Order: sequence, then structure tokens, then C-alpha cells
Amino acid sequence: MNDDRIDRRTLVRRLAAAGALGGLTAAVGNRPTRAAESQPTWQPVSDHRVRVGIVGYGYCKFGAAFGFQDHPNVEIVAVSDLFPDRCHGLMEACRCAKAYPSLEKLVEDDAIEAVFVATDAPSHARHAIDVLRHGKHVASAVPATFGSIEDAERLVEAVEETGLKYMMFETSCLRADCHAMRTAYRAGGFGKLLFSEGEYHHYHASKEPTPSYNGWRRGLPPMWYPTHATAYYAGVTGGRLTSVSCIGTPGHLPYHQVDTNPYQNPFATETALFETSEGASSRMSVSWSMKSIYGESGRVFGQTGCMNGTEYRGLAKNLPDLARPPLPPGVPEGGHGGSHGPLMHEFITAILEDRRPLVDVYEALAMTVPGIVAHQSALRDGQRLPVPQFDRG
Repeated sequence: MNDDRIDRRTLVRRLAAAGALGGLTAAVGNRPTRAAESQPTWQPVSDHRVRVGIVGYGYCKFGAAFGFQDHPNVEIVAVSDLFPDRCHGLMEACRCAKAYPSLEKLVEDDAIEAVFVATDAPSHARHAIDVLRHGKHVASAVPATFGSIEDAERLVEAVEETGLKYMMFETSCLRADCHAMRTAYRAGGFGKLLFSEGEYHHYHASKEPTPSYNGWRRGLPPMWYPTHATAYYAGVTGGRLTSVSCIGTPGHLPYHQVDTNPYQNPFATETALFETSEGASSRMSVSWSMKSIYGESGRVFGQTGCMNGTEYRGLAKNLPDLARPPLPPGVPEGGHGGSHGPLMHEFITAILEDRRPLVDVYEALAMTVPGIVAHQSALRDGQRLPVPQFDRG
């Protein structure tokens, strides 16, 4: 006998296909999901086009991955990569006719107002400082500084002395879940945050790591690349990780051995327990050898609410819309959970509105520096260490 009953999910799909869901708004936890025709649309804040230079295509083609070339308020003036074939690929991907052989040459171009630094991680701080010293705003791939607190100090100095915009493109900050958590936190949805946790588990099964300029990924200390995890505290609350005890675990692949990598790093997994500026705790984990269900993710737990993903569970009523704001037409959300386009758009909008970007230099270092100290703790068998703070004067 045929069963003519259908489940709710099937019914909703059929109604949607028939156009019968025009005014329907579904409730998910305490967060309303916007109906298609009630979604806000992007509104331009200026007709100015920011003149941008992009440096670094690399193995991952990262320089073109954030959609600068598709933004209506952007003109890509020039690009650069040290390798001619990659430079040509970046020119094609960005639809740009002008190129320079190096960042050092590109920053001398007076027509450029802002530069996206997508170079090798060990060069991020040095390159960002060079861009700033040449009078241009700068966006940087993560991390802000590579294992060096002294470089963090120099980066803050350059930002403060030039007064220009600096933004770190931390992808977790504009994933849908982290954006929702930050919005709920700012609206009082959690009260005091008692516990948070974040992971960046990038499993490698091969005998060699992802190719990188001068092999910088080979044996990389996990907590030198912490921001995909630490964003799930600092990027949610604007608070600080103030002290840390970290445990390191050796890896199983050849380049995880202390005598086979340039950092003399013995660990492929590092798990840190931080104290927060709220007097609570935060667990962050970064691993190159852990097969994990998490990847890049995090959770937050407060006195009056908690979140794991985009759904709020708690006592707060009438929270604002937790969804990310719209992008300009034609700008793709891109990779890393649809965070690429929103990050680029935030940087450009901050320039147009002359305001600080979401992940400015202080927030960037609040996500980066705790990892540097966490690795030091792991090398000292988990000794609890204070984390230097970089805040606005």
C-alpha cells in the first residue's frame, strides 16, 4: 500500500519550489531565519573606488581568493608575486594588466591606496610594516606575526605612527557561527562568558606538508598559527587571553621530528588552556596530525546562554538578527565557511567609512600573540605563562 504522507522537510521543499513560501519566516532556536524577499540588500556607502595592490598568489592562489576584483568599490591597480608564472596567474585572476616583481617595488606605486599581503607567513609583519611605511592601508593574511613578539611590537608602532588601517583577514571571525556568537554576545545573550573553546585541526596524511615558500610550513609549531581557534574567544568578545598553560604532543610524520624541521619543534598538536580577561577559561587546540570532526570551529558558554554553531540557546529574548550582513552584488562569499568575501568587504568599507576594521591590529595580536606564548609553555612542560597585551593607548 502506498503511504501518501510526507515529512515536514519534504513539504517545505515542495512549497518552496511552488513559490508558496513568500512570507514565511522559520524560527531556529531564538534566531529568526529571514525569508528570501525580506533579506536586507547591500547599500553602498560611497562611490569611491579604493585603489588596491595584491601581493602573493602562491600555491593556494590566495591573493585572488577574497574577491577584491569583484567589489564595486575596488580598482586593482597592480599585483605581484616573486614567481613569474604565479604573477601571471594572479594578473589573470584579478583581471589586472599591471604587475611588479616584488612587494618592495609595488609599494612604491603612488597610485595604490591599500595592499593585501598574501605572502608567506614569516613575512607578514615585515611586509605589513613596509606597506604602512609607504603610506598605504594594509590587509594581511594570518597570522599577524610569526613566532615573534618583537615583530608584534613593531607592527603596533607602525600602525599607531602612520594612523593607517590595518586588518588581519582571520577567517573564523566572519564565519557565520562566529559572527552570530559575536552579535549575541554584544547584545547581552551570554552574560559573562564562563568557557569557550576553539580548534584548528588541519590533518596531513602525506609525508610532506602543503608546499610553501622556503618550506615555512614544514614542522610549523601549531600554536604559531592559532588564530582560526583563538578567534572563538577574542573574536567573539573583544576580550583578551591573559595567561596560558599548554601541552604539546609529538606527531607521527617525518617532518614532525625535532631534527627535521627548521624550528626544532617537537610538536604536531598543541592544546592550551587560557585564562581570560573575564576571569574565566578558554581551551584552544591546533593540530597537524589529528583526524578530527571539527576542522575550524568553536563554542561559547555563558551565564545565560551558549552557542555551538549559529543557533543561540539561552535566556535572552529579542536578540538582533544573527546572520551576516549582505555583500555587494557579484561578490562571492568565498572559502573558509564563506568568510573571504565578508572579510574583504569589511576592510574596504572600513577605509571608505574611515573607521577601524573588525580585526584591527590590536584584535589581530589578541588572537596571534597568545599562541606564541602557548608554544613557549608547551616547550616548558605546560608551565603557566603570562600573555603580553597589546591594547589601544
